[in-house]
Amino acid sequence: MKRALISVSNKEGIVEFARELAKLDYEIISTGGTYKTLKDAGLPVLMVADITGFPEILDGRVKTLHPAIHGGILARRIPEHMVQIKYHGITPIDIVVVNLYPFRETISKQDVTMEEAIENIDIGGPSMVRSAAKNYHDVVVLVNPEHYATVLNELKDSGEVSPELRLRLALEAFTHTASYDTMISSYLAGIAGSKLDSSYLVAGEKVYDLRYGENPHQAAGFYRSLTSQGGLPDAKQLNGKELSYNNIIDSEAAWELVQEFKQPACVIIKHTNPCGVAVASKLEEAYVKAFAADPLSAYGGIIAFNRAVDGATAKKAAEPFMEVIIAPGFDKTALEILRAKKNLRLLQLDTTSAPDMQIRSVKGGFVVQERDVSTVDFKKLEVVTETKPEPGLLADLELAWKVVKHVKSNAIVVVKDGVTLGVGAGQMNRVGAAKIALEQGGEKCQGAVMASDAYFPFGDTVEAAAAYAIKAIIQPGGSVRDEQSIEAANKHGIAMVFTGERHFKH
Repeated sequence: MKRALISVSNKEGIVEFARELAKLDYEIISTGGTYKTLKDAGLPVLMVADITGFPEILDGRVKTLHPAIHGGILARRIPEHMVQIKYHGITPIDIVVVNLYPFRETISKQDVTMEEAIENIDIGGPSMVRSAAKNYHDVVVLVNPEHYATVLNELKDSGEVSPELRLRLALEAFTHTASYDTMISSYLAGIAGSKLDSSYLVAGEKVYDLRYGENPHQAAGFYRSLTSQGGLPDAKQLNGKELSYNNIIDSEAAWELVQEFKQPACVIIKHTNPCGVAVASKLEEAYVKAFAADPLSAYGGIIAFNRAVDGATAKKAAEPFMEVIIAPGFDKTALEILRAKKNLRLLQLDTTSAPDMQIRSVKGGFVVQERDVSTVDFKKLEVVTETKPEPGLLADLELAWKVVKHVKSNAIVVVKDGVTLGVGAGQMNRVGAAKIALEQGGEKCQGAVMASDAYFPFGDTVEAAAAYAIKAIIQPGGSVRDEQSIEAANKHGIAMVFTGERHFKH
């Protein structure tokens, strides 16, 4: 008689699976809650303690860590090993069905205590999974209920599980325990305040395969991080096709920017850069202003709102072709209007997700940094020019500064009356970025404000702003030639303020 060890936290389908194993003449051994579940279902099942001859101790911390269990799992089906385990009274274990304590779910709870988290660190489970996966030639290891039916089908057809399936299950098992350990490491690093330790672990679970990456010849997948909470993978899609790789990257950029604002705001993104941003007293007005800022670039873009979308806003937003609309919610009327466009992707996402670390790959490695969530106290800006910014310009200076933070460097943003007039993104020099933004705004720039993501190394950007009658400039300061830009601003009567903080975005 063959033997299966079953000890699962996720009990989905386990009774049915165990019943079929019993019909195939497998002896089933189990622990704790799983034993009770199988016993209550009327299945023949033995306690692990009956096999080991040793009771569960230390509040269940020790139950399967015993040679009678691990010897049965790790023994290769070769004469030398079979002789050894027979001598010690150990029976081979042929199938191991284990999934682990719900550590991620535990630490996701509000006000979870350190003690509760620690007690939900599984020790025996990962040990059995790793032992079975190591010995996959002789032992079938299952950590995912999705594969129960596949294994049963092969056992019924041939009495054995194919080497190919055994290998795939072993790979999944090692990935399962590696991801589990990564979650624990990340949690403890957060408790210890160790963000960038000597090793940095990343783990994720697939949300779905993408049709392709940035281009059709590139394979791609969308994964949810197991070491952070919230974010785009947790968005609820209410309409439209699955997101593409570029949709995901652009939606992330739009969502991060729109959350900068407290008043109703609309952000329209194209190729990760904002082409229109506006704030207003009503969401509908913010959308109209943001779209009008650059309707040519907005076509086929991503719209983000920081309020639930109402019917009036939805009616306007449904007019042009757009790829994605992302918001904290949509009322009934808005959903009816927007769902009429079957390909328009609607994403609902909670605005309360905590910032995590930002990871970018390079060939052979990756770089990790804190997300740029820094904010400036606009009551403490350093005015460096003879001309002071008029009170009516302060709101526009704040808006321009928040937007330029999210534009690829070198970046210049022009704002007037709560809406972007021009955005110069990703240029090789700052004057070039300024010319793009100012030319886009044109005559509307008169009396507007301008923001730069980093300091001016020379006075030439101020001269360009003066040619379009810009009234105030906000920039980090900190150049050894700050005096040149200050002198140029004084010459033209432009107010200039320093934030003391730059926002390079690469």
